[in-house]
Amino acid sequence: MVNMNNHFWFGMAVILVSGALNGGFALPMKYSRTWKWENLWLVFSVVGIFIVPWALAFGLVPGLTQVYAGVTPRALLLPLVFGLLWGFAQVTFGVSLRMVGVALTFAVVSGLASLSGSLIPLLVFHPEDLFRPRGLLLLLSIPFLIVGLVFYALAGRQREKEQAGPNTGSSPPKSSFATGMALCIFTGIFGSSYNLGFAFGGEVIRASQQHGAGPLTSTYAVWGLVLGAGFIPNLVYCIYLLVKNRTGNLFGKSGWTREAVLAIAMALTWVTAVLSYGIGATLVGAEGTSVGYMLFIASSILFASAFGLMVGEWKGTSTRTRRFLFAAVAFILIAVIVLNLGGLFR
Repeated sequence: MVNMNNHFWFGMAVILVSGALNGGFALPMKYSRTWKWENLWLVFSVVGIFIVPWALAFGLVPGLTQVYAGVTPRALLLPLVFGLLWGFAQVTFGVSLRMVGVALTFAVVSGLASLSGSLIPLLVFHPEDLFRPRGLLLLLSIPFLIVGLVFYALAGRQREKEQAGPNTGSSPPKSSFATGMALCIFTGIFGSSYNLGFAFGGEVIRASQQHGAGPLTSTYAVWGLVLGAGFIPNLVYCIYLLVKNRTGNLFGKSGWTREAVLAIAMALTWVTAVLSYGIGATLVGAEGTSVGYMLFIASSILFASAFGLMVGEWKGTSTRTRRFLFAAVAFILIAVIVLNLGGLFR
């Protein structure tokens, strides 16, 4: 029997848009001229992971400190722990972007993250639904997503070979590709931790609403905890690289304004994606952190692929390699369709 939440499809539309923003947030890195990765990532982290989430939490959640004081220690600990784990994954995600590109990084990382990020909330909060129609459709969408990732991996490896070129006098950077893929896998395993932190933040959300926050703004109380903890590994690693590479002086050199604007644009795009995902997941209802998260992941992959093509990541590749890429996109589209059919069964 079909029994949909009135806000379900609107919430899914919000999540689709948030996935598009997430898939394109790293594009400004492509246009950096003078700053190194650590310079860009530090400004991105300070603005997007720390300042904006906490500003929204303190500004839109009445009595935020009282909210935190009134919940159980476990309600605070779980979002903080998952946020810290996500912070480590966010560092390796940033490094992966530099090593293997936007499209491939999003595909591998997001695909692996979707397995844990969608299934764990479903198993913890609604295990009885796993073998009902919407749970079965969620499980059915996963193999299509995995096949899409395999095609992405094939396309990515071929791209490395072809872009190295037969006349460059050097072989493809195998070690760089292998290291980048290893980082993607690590990131994918822990990359869903922020979704888990949000999924286990129900007590904080309820306490926020009791203090006067609305159903949507109450999510900022959880994001403050999750992203605040995740900020720590990003800050430490960026400072380490700034000292090691002696790149801290780039902040004061000519062109710093343009570079800062690029980093801030990254931050605002990314934080808008994450926070709007939280709003969409809340609108969707019980399936927000399972079905909704799968849609967020899939749309991130699709839009990242499109953006990767637009900025020339696949320039100089053969027709065969692009066929692998388009096959990957096709399988992920099938996964999205199957996934959304699950929304009909409540």
